[in-house]
Amino acid sequence: MAKSDRLFRLLHLIRGLSPPVTAARLAAAMEVSERTIYRDIEALRAAGARIEGAAGLGYTMTEDPALPPQTFTQLEIEALVLGLSEVEARGDAALAGAAADALIKITATLPERQQRQAVQAINLVHRFAQPAAAAVDMTLLREASWAEEALEITYRDNAGAITTRCIYPLALAYLDNVVMLLSWCCLRQDFRQFKIGSILDARRSGDSFRPRRVPLLRQFVARLRARHHEMAQRD
Repeated sequence: MAKSDRLFRLLHLIRGLSPPVTAARLAAAMEVSERTIYRDIEALRAAGARIEGAAGLGYTMTEDPALPPQTFTQLEIEALVLGLSEVEARGDAALAGAAADALIKITATLPERQQRQAVQAINLVHRFAQPAAAAVDMTLLREASWAEEALEITYRDNAGAITTRCIYPLALAYLDNVVMLLSWCCLRQDFRQFKIGSILDARRSGDSFRPRRVPLLRQFVARLRARHHEMAQRD
C-alpha cells in the first residue's frame, strides 16, 4: 500500500474507532507494525492533524484538517443517521460498508456537541427480515450503471424459465422486500424490472449506451408513476 493511501486509511480509523485508540489496535487493523503507526502519526501531525496521545496511552483526533467543518441541526443529524443506518441494514456488504464509512466522515466534521448528538441519535433502524443475498455481484451492476455500459444477464423469471438477454442498467430500486434492477431490455425493446435475486449471472458487454441512461430512466419513472396513478383511480 502506498504511503499516502496508508495515511488516509489511518486517519479514517482514528476518526471511527472509539477513542483513545491504541497503536496496537491501529497496527492490527492496518496490518503493519506499531513502529509504522508511530511514524505515520507523526507524519499526520506534521501535516496539521491534531492527534492527542502517546505510545501506550492511545490516540484521539481533536482536529482534522482533511475535512471541512460542517453544521447541521439536530433534526438533520437524526435524518443523516437514520438514512445511512437504513442503507447499512438493507444494502449489500459493499454498500453497507460505504454507508458506515460515510457516517464516520460526516461525524468527524461536526463540532464536539454535534458529534455527541450523532452518536446518541434517537432514530434507530433494525430489520428482522433481511433481503436475500444476491447471487450476482452488486458492485458490477453499479459500475455498469455508472459507466452506462450494457450488461448481458442470465435471468430466471417467475415461471422458472431461464433466458439470456442484453440490457441497459438504469438504476437499482430498493422496494419493501426486494431489490429491482430497472433496465431497458434490448431483446424486448422496452423497459423491464429484474429482481436482483433472480439474476443468475451478469457480465459487462463493453457496449456503451452513453448518454441515454438519464433520459431512459426519466421515461421509465414517468411510466411507473402513470401506472400507479391509473391503479389508484381504479381503487
